[in-house]
Amino acid sequence: MSKAKLKQLGRYRIVSELGRGAMGVVYRAEDPLLNRIVAIKCIILMDDPAVRADYEARFFQEAKAAGGLNHPNLVTIHDVGREGDIAYMAMELLEGTDLHALIARGRVPLPLGLEIMAQAAEGLAHAHEHGVVHRDIKPGNIMIVRGRVAKVMDFGIARVRASDVKTQTGAILGSPRYMSPEQVTGQPADRRSDIFSLGVVLHELAAGEPPFTASTVTQLMHQIATATPRAPSATNPAVPPMLDLIVARALQKQPAARYQSAADLASDLRACLAEIPDGQVPQPVASAANAPLDTSAATMVQVDVPLDEAAPRPADATGPASVTATVVEAGTHLPLSRKFDSSTALRQLTELAAAGSAAAAGEQSPVAGRRGLWARLRRYPGRLFFAGAFSTAGAAAYYVAYYY
Repeated sequence: MSKAKLKQLGRYRIVSELGRGAMGVVYRAEDPLLNRIVAIKCIILMDDPAVRADYEARFFQEAKAAGGLNHPNLVTIHDVGREGDIAYMAMELLEGTDLHALIARGRVPLPLGLEIMAQAAEGLAHAHEHGVVHRDIKPGNIMIVRGRVAKVMDFGIARVRASDVKTQTGAILGSPRYMSPEQVTGQPADRRSDIFSLGVVLHELAAGEPPFTASTVTQLMHQIATATPRAPSATNPAVPPMLDLIVARALQKQPAARYQSAADLASDLRACLAEIPDGQVPQPVASAANAPLDTSAATMVQVDVPLDEAAPRPADATGPASVTATVVEAGTHLPLSRKFDSSTALRQLTELAAAGSAAAAGEQSPVAGRRGLWARLRRYPGRLFFAGAFSTAGAAAYYVAYYY
């Protein structure tokens, strides 16, 4: 496609080329009817009938998927058309920088990174609610405009569940480093696949490095399917423990163990952001710094943990000030729920997990077992009555032994 020859597409006058990708070319263009500047994405429809039909179906599927979405964190589609051998789509022109370029400049400040990822998750939640799965979430497809506004773009390989358009290559479309385990193993990808990919981007932002790296695509896909990455705090000590937990849940290998909605992920990201006072990142708990993101071997026990009354609660919170949480062994991470937004509760849960491990170790030691029994007696509500009865019985036994 020569930009020297292409001057007009439908009513749009081509001004300049903005970029090229696997799906086609993007131009800057003028819309004389509405007097605005737009971005025109277009592809040349190949001569091979089979390839042409595949590309055309995928392109107009993108238009159908993205054109029906209306959200401040998603790119807006204005128009779609075809002229000769060129299919094109007119969309809002985003003046800014993509997240890939932002990361390449150096480590992104954590508060800004959390804000960007929360917005991206909110945009994806809207798309998922309308049956659209992006399937190619990566830093290059998240544009940052006006400094802090995230826009998810390029639904070029999105799928509409109701669509009857299917391609043989559909199972492996996407950027390998940010693929989900389902995608690399050829399984169907749903909204939770987007959540995993968003978790990969979140890990890269927080840790300053991607969670999966390899010299070949085959090795990379094997890592995604089987390897457990280090917690972000292992390479960036400024990462708070709560963010380690969020990343751990987003990167679970099994879709059922991940966040089930992007809205829940966005909620937890905003709760984590709210725990960072004045944009200053708190130091993490030392015991969580090098813990792996693996909860598969954890010992689970359900407990009701009272929340600190002084800790802020969500505006929509109802019921008693407590939260049912899952406590795991020390050295593993705690699954995070949407209601779990208190750093005080996080600290309490961590302490409970450590105490549980100490108690388990104590049961294996006779001395520790005796101490544990004494500790339980001290906590027994009727301990005073028990002590009095025990003393009386002892005195009676002494009297009988020496006077009878």
